[in-house]
Amino acid sequence: MPKSVEILCPKCDWKPDGRAWWMCTCGHLWNTFETGGRCPACRKQWEETQCPNDGGGCGAISPHLDWYRGLDDWLIEELEQITILSPA
Repeated sequence: MPKSVEILCPKCDWKPDGRAWWMCTCGHLWNTFETGGRCPACRKQWEETQCPNDGGGCGAISPHLDWYRGLDDWLIEELEQITILSPA
């Protein structure tokens, strides 16, 4: 993850602590941000992520990508680099 991107709940700014707070419908418990929202056990891709109440968060459900603060700016920078490096 680029240093310019920070993972925070888009509703309350709770920051994941690296623990396994998320449980898949298959029963597997894991840290969803280690896999980009994909359960490593059954491979289900989660489009939404809940901020864990038990971990000190707000319990709100948000799109998984909205947790990555600064991702848009990072992507723009990367695309500009591709444009600069591409032959004319």
